[in-house]
Amino acid sequence: MNYLSAENIAKSFGDKWLFRNISFGISRGDKVALIGTNGTGKTTFLNILTGKMPPDEGEVGFRKDIRIGYLDQSPAFDESLPVLEVIFSSNNPVAQVVKRYEHAIETDDHDELAEVMEDMDKYNAWDFEYRTKEVLGRLGIHHTDNAFGTLSGGQKKRVAMAKVLLEDPDLLILDEPTNHLDLDTVEWLENYLNTSNTTLLVVTHDRYFLDTVCNQVLELDHGSAYSYKGNYSYFLEKKAEREELEAAGIDKARNLMRKELDWIRRQPKARGTKAKYRVDAFEELKEKASQKKFDTKLELNVRTSRLGSKIIELEHVSKGFGERQLIDDFEYTFRKGDRIGIVGKNGMGKSTLLNMITGELSPDKGQIVKGETVQFGYYKQTDLAFNENQRVIDIVKDVAEVVQLGTGETVTVGKLLEAFLFSPSKQYDFISKLSGGEKRRLQLLLILIKQPNFLILDEPTNDLDIASLNVLEDFLMNFPGCLIIVSHDRYFLDRLVEHIFVFEGEGKISDFPGNYTELRDYQDEQESDKKTSSSVANKLPVNTAPAPVAEKVPAPVVPAANAPAKKKLSYKEQKEMEQLETDIAKMEERKAILVKKLNSGGTHDELASWSKEIEQLTDSQAEKEMRWLELSENA
Repeated sequence: MNYLSAENIAKSFGDKWLFRNISFGISRGDKVALIGTNGTGKTTFLNILTGKMPPDEGEVGFRKDIRIGYLDQSPAFDESLPVLEVIFSSNNPVAQVVKRYEHAIETDDHDELAEVMEDMDKYNAWDFEYRTKEVLGRLGIHHTDNAFGTLSGGQKKRVAMAKVLLEDPDLLILDEPTNHLDLDTVEWLENYLNTSNTTLLVVTHDRYFLDTVCNQVLELDHGSAYSYKGNYSYFLEKKAEREELEAAGIDKARNLMRKELDWIRRQPKARGTKAKYRVDAFEELKEKASQKKFDTKLELNVRTSRLGSKIIELEHVSKGFGERQLIDDFEYTFRKGDRIGIVGKNGMGKSTLLNMITGELSPDKGQIVKGETVQFGYYKQTDLAFNENQRVIDIVKDVAEVVQLGTGETVTVGKLLEAFLFSPSKQYDFISKLSGGEKRRLQLLLILIKQPNFLILDEPTNDLDIASLNVLEDFLMNFPGCLIIVSHDRYFLDRLVEHIFVFEGEGKISDFPGNYTELRDYQDEQESDKKTSSSVANKLPVNTAPAPVAEKVPAPVVPAANAPAKKKLSYKEQKEMEQLETDIAKMEERKAILVKKLNSGGTHDELASWSKEIEQLTDSQAEKEMRWLELSENA
């Protein structure tokens, strides 16, 4: 059953075609991901499909009897309405049926009741109250009497999502639904969409979400659309094959064009009309040969400032607002090369911790000691205030004309902008012409070229397309300084972090050794053990009578073969042991470097500094080796 069909859709802005001749359809049960780099027109395409914007060419058709739900990036409702009234507004057919049903019962109107019960069945509205409580609770919407206008941007997006999910449409269209959601909520939404019968069209950069939810991918690329039947992993495989074939075709066209160009130049003007078909073919060949080949091997490798041995020490830090304690007696000493992820529900104090580390907030108790060489690069969730009338390249040149890379070579800011997916023509666009994702990408680049050695990224993946994320991830993989990431993007965390601060609530923060998937595996293991223990405890017989006094007999000798094995290391202990091995190896390498420096000689201050660092490394290594031995004995 075909729900939506688009035929030869095209849209232009001025002389530039955003996309052209796009045709595709969505059938019942399809879960389609719409992807593409920032600026390719994904949101514009959704606006055309939903009727918010007319196409310049082509037409869009929907099946007449289906209901459509659309969640856009900036939902707009009456700011004065309470949250509950926004969710149950008059265009929610399910809510209206429930209201009619309750009214029929209250008035004892049997005719109305008989009629409305058919609609209750039609809209599957019998469990509406339960679903409402579940959806609101999962999305963190608890104060439903608050006016919609008093909410933050992220809260407004969650209210709009609750509304569209509760309407239970036949076709659900979502534009960046995972932005502003914490990880638990993203996983709940993923499961909700997987287990529902809803047909889905979604724009998202969450690669795990794409892989587990979607069964079809529609890619917007250079004004054209490419459809792939399969999940995101399948798409990556087939896209690589397509680009390889197209690159080969472009090379072939260029080689042929050289021959044809030579033929065109050698033909006398009078004979041109005799080979018009060949001249026309040459023009087509010229168009294909002038296409750009795909280049996904762009590198962003900016030099960082030197980071000393003393970085940041958090000593028994506490912070609260009013009666709410966000951080309670937290301590941590940052080491060189730390790559830390931070996870926890919204409102638990993640941004508060970051602001204290950077000195924007002071702790209520304890102290934060910062090393002299630390230079922060802090990417916040809030947008930078750009001058809309400035060009992209001019804004970057205000920071630096040239940039030194980690390799020591110097490049122009134009080359660096290209590495961050701003084409030469795009660099001279005014800021007002950039999409939201392009502005965020520019904001991130402005932070990186200041050469920070301690990088803090608060939700950096919001509004960034997948191509930008790949460039950013490649840069961060080689970033030599300290790194802290707050993100709801599980793939991003898995690839980049080595341990995680978990905000558990009531001020408690635990430090887990591993990435996000390993954390979830550990939590699932703990939950499973808890359920097993509870189940065993419930099955044990309860005997309140006093136990009889048994005669003492010698304990039987248990053969060694039947002796119970030592308890296995827990998942957390296994990860700790692996981390200790890595740390000890790094310390050995560092000590060897320092010893070599001492033997080579230096100034008095340098020799004293190196000797002190060797002493500190030796003490720290001894502690780690002692802990490793303890764990290895248990293993």
